[in-house]
Amino acid sequence: MSSYPEGQWQRALDTASAHPDPATREQARDRAASWLGAIRGMLGGRIRTGSRTPVTDLPAWVTIEVLHGGFASGRALADQPLQPWELAFLRRHGLPRSRQAMFDQLIAHPEELDTPSHVALPEEAALPVLAWLLRAGDEASALSLLGQILPFSGRLRFAPEPIGTGQVPGPETAWRATAGEVRAALERRRPNERVETMRTTLRVWNPFADRMLELWLRACVDGRAGVPRDLDWNRDARALLEEYAQLAAKHPPSRRHAGPKANLTVLRTAAQDVLAGRPWRRGLVQTVVDDMVRRRGPGFAALRARQARDAAIPPHHLAAHALAARLAGFPQHTGLVSLPPIEEGTPPSITAVVRRAVAAPVEELIDSGLVPSAEVLARLAPRIAAQAVSAAYPDPGLRALIAGNYLAFRNRRSLLLTNLESQVRLEELPWVRAVEGHKHPGESRAAVGAALRRLGGLTLRTFPGTLIPNPMVRELRQLSREAWLELPWVEELAADIFDGRFVVKFLHAAQLAGELLFGTIYEWYYGIDYRAIGRIDEQDARISPRFATLCRERAGVTTAWGAPAQNGMVIEQAQILTTHNLATLVKVGVALDPDGASRCFAAARRLAARPLGLTTVKDIAYAWRQMMFHLALSDDVAGFVAALPSDGPLGPAVAGLRAAVRGEQVQPFTGWSTKRHWMLPPR
Repeated sequence: MSSYPEGQWQRALDTASAHPDPATREQARDRAASWLGAIRGMLGGRIRTGSRTPVTDLPAWVTIEVLHGGFASGRALADQPLQPWELAFLRRHGLPRSRQAMFDQLIAHPEELDTPSHVALPEEAALPVLAWLLRAGDEASALSLLGQILPFSGRLRFAPEPIGTGQVPGPETAWRATAGEVRAALERRRPNERVETMRTTLRVWNPFADRMLELWLRACVDGRAGVPRDLDWNRDARALLEEYAQLAAKHPPSRRHAGPKANLTVLRTAAQDVLAGRPWRRGLVQTVVDDMVRRRGPGFAALRARQARDAAIPPHHLAAHALAARLAGFPQHTGLVSLPPIEEGTPPSITAVVRRAVAAPVEELIDSGLVPSAEVLARLAPRIAAQAVSAAYPDPGLRALIAGNYLAFRNRRSLLLTNLESQVRLEELPWVRAVEGHKHPGESRAAVGAALRRLGGLTLRTFPGTLIPNPMVRELRQLSREAWLELPWVEELAADIFDGRFVVKFLHAAQLAGELLFGTIYEWYYGIDYRAIGRIDEQDARISPRFATLCRERAGVTTAWGAPAQNGMVIEQAQILTTHNLATLVKVGVALDPDGASRCFAAARRLAARPLGLTTVKDIAYAWRQMMFHLALSDDVAGFVAALPSDGPLGPAVAGLRAAVRGEQVQPFTGWSTKRHWMLPPR
């Protein structure tokens, strides 16, 4: 067994026992239980790490809990305790508290599934699909589906949660977070101790210190602190001291007002001494009074008024909780067509959380600044892909079911796989296979192709110089299948678990790139022989040894696999040869931005202006590589390169590119290295 799960388990235990936040401790306890289940499963042989069916008693289509690093905990996510809505269903029908009883009831009365619902897990689409098949008269497919899910009917939840009616966003919209997710995030907001201390100072202790100063000013004669002999003074002093004790118990003062040398401490202690008949430090009191009076200039009253207004602003956590309460009346499983009222003066940090639930077309979300990265864009992509994929089903009810199932399936976390195994595909789900005969792919090809080009264009134009995230690659691949396009979409590989092999699609991606880039500055700059790559014939192979050998030779790595840095160098060469899906995007008709090369160089320059580390250098190298791709397809390579600035950290790379344009062979700019990279400062 790997030591990694043990380390994760121990870290979760440490957090569960020592973290100051109760909610964090509770989450850590759950995480520790999951890791313990994974460890026991691996030791007992129930869990096979690296397999696409890691839990021996569950088929591949079951959605299992996947922990950090891709490890399976052994628990099916649909095998949770009965949910509140399930318990309500069972009570309503007078049934025993069991999932089997609910399953049997819905099989006997499938019409009960004909209500609006939210598919949170793919398994929850199974019974609604079965009910649809029965209505459509396809009893053979319904019985086949029933036979596959029946063995798990007492264990897994195969029905979705019904949802109430309300204003639901249209299918063409997307959102970063649902109303329920935003509501939970707002409810988790807690007081900021430093901010609350400042508010207490402004609201309580500054005004109290002013009143204590006014008390002592009454004892001054000709500006000098005298011995207070006024009975009214004594009465007011006692009242202030009693008030101090009450306030301190309710609002503990900071050291600014309670420290041993604080002005308030000096005046308060002196008042106590006077009332007790003890000697008091007249000189120190005089110094403090003089200092406090000197600080109160002409604008002092306005300062205190402004501080009072600042202190009256509701704390951030209270504003968050108030907004969370308003969100309770909205549908919780979707984004929001319109946001709840937000009062003027609500902190921007709170408003930003609420705006994550805005439902709008992806392009509008991008224009509004709600999509800050390619990773966030990739999380929105399934909404676009789901509508395109489900368009192949003519029946509106089935189309909605398939779209909901698609989105739920995309929430499955990827497993750690070995031996080049692939993740479970959408079409492997029994309920998706069951309705395959009711699909009319030809009717959706236009929608799927448009979605494919839309996502590809958004990826390249919105975040130039950024590696295409694996979740986006997954959506592009699925859309290609739906459009009957066999295209070699390639993922970013992890250097720490790379075993030195490439599946054959990497070779096919490089050959496709060669069709586009043969004879261009890209081929020359990176020293590629695309003609030779095109002659490699491994069409019927699962893996491509010759492509792996080529990548190792280009990286200068002699072993099949090794340390992460060596693996990273090999993987980077594969990205160079394949263009990491850029050529494939052009193949499907994505139009490149005319300013793409300039925008990629600008991205590389922005990155180079940051404090440089290995991760940043790798990001710069990718932006540079994407710039070279755009440049290869432009009409004025020499003019573009001549106009590049020669100063700054990218100066040596620019010089090398100019030499390549002159026809010289150069060392291309890459990010991975087993030595200290030339962009990094000396140690």
